[in-house]
Amino acid sequence: MDETKGILFDESFQKELKGRFCYPDGDPKYGERLFFDNSGGSLRLRSCVEAKAELEMFPDCPERIHARGMGLKELAKEGAREILEIIFGAKSGALMTELTASQTMFQMVGIIMENTGGKNAVTSAIEHPSSYDAMEYYCRKTGKEMRVVPANHETGGIDPDEVVKYIDQDTCLLSIMAASNISGTIMDLEEIARRARQINPDIYIISDAVQHAPHCTMDVDKLQIDGMNFAPYKFFGVRGCGFAYVSDRVANMPHHRLLAKEQKTFELGTCSPGNFAAAMEIINYVCSIGKHFIDSDDRKALYKEGMRRIHLQERALLYHMLEGTDEIPGLRHIEGVHIYTDTQDLTCRDLIAAIGIDNIDYTQCVAEYQKRGVTVYERINTSIYSKRIVEALGLTGAIRVSPLHCHGTEDIDKFLKITGEIAREYAG
Repeated sequence: MDETKGILFDESFQKELKGRFCYPDGDPKYGERLFFDNSGGSLRLRSCVEAKAELEMFPDCPERIHARGMGLKELAKEGAREILEIIFGAKSGALMTELTASQTMFQMVGIIMENTGGKNAVTSAIEHPSSYDAMEYYCRKTGKEMRVVPANHETGGIDPDEVVKYIDQDTCLLSIMAASNISGTIMDLEEIARRARQINPDIYIISDAVQHAPHCTMDVDKLQIDGMNFAPYKFFGVRGCGFAYVSDRVANMPHHRLLAKEQKTFELGTCSPGNFAAAMEIINYVCSIGKHFIDSDDRKALYKEGMRRIHLQERALLYHMLEGTDEIPGLRHIEGVHIYTDTQDLTCRDLIAAIGIDNIDYTQCVAEYQKRGVTVYERINTSIYSKRIVEALGLTGAIRVSPLHCHGTEDIDKFLKITGEIAREYAG
């Protein structure tokens, strides 16, 4: 079987997975719709919502020694361990928790920049504002030069060859996102890290994986990086929490903490066990997908296989969305539709397409999709959040289309038919 074009789940399994999500095909107030804006906040697993809600009903403090309190403390401890070992693939290091993943990024950047020497720090032009702005803020604060690696307009990514041009012996920190939240292009972090350390063995390397985490396994030990984060609300989970891994050498730096606690503790105040319970349900879900394909009781192996299968399913959906069928043309074959940063090699892509349609601006086009029951999102250069990123890709904007692995080919076909309708309606 040709994995370069992905491998679809069998239809019954795909529908069973979709049934585990809340409102996958419609909003109870606003009606039926295709939710193809999972990059902005993915469909929620029912088990995640229920796990958090169940624990939020109890007033007990995890710091107390009665049964409920000790149970909550143990759950949070186990959740933290699984997030580190299974989601991040870390055998050491520490877990950082905040209300958002953006806060963890500012924390990581600040700790490293304020506790290292060097004269410059390197990031890329297509970083999310949370990482780009954190780098800019702490470069100003510490008096270091900020160097920005340009994007490859054809691939929508950041090339290792380009990154190393900006690194030298005085570079203290390199921050490159794991995958673009506009193009879906996956960065070759392993090669970037390897070559960066050839130039400067002491460099610190971190990565914003908020976009990439729901699509593919993260492995900080394999990458040999010092920090990585993800946001559960974009990873089938709940809002109100962000998680990050930091290496031992970062965890041992001075940082905000309660002085009575261990050096590698980043949590300020009492933890929210419900957030850890919800994160464990993400792991349970991915492991259940792995269990469908391999016979194992090893949660790490099951999680890894589950994420691999998610990635293959999404690659197959992306291929279907791009190429279509004999009856329904794909995005590459609909007259008037343009795919930005389109690449033939889909093994380096997450399930995202950045598109435009002739004779209609992006905001109006999103409204046209909405009228037809499809939720997508525009990233445009009039937005303070998108301007730098889309212009770095050589664009003025794009409509971001991001289904999820639980969608099926019939969902993609429906989207393609509607796209064709809009393109024909606005044809010159």
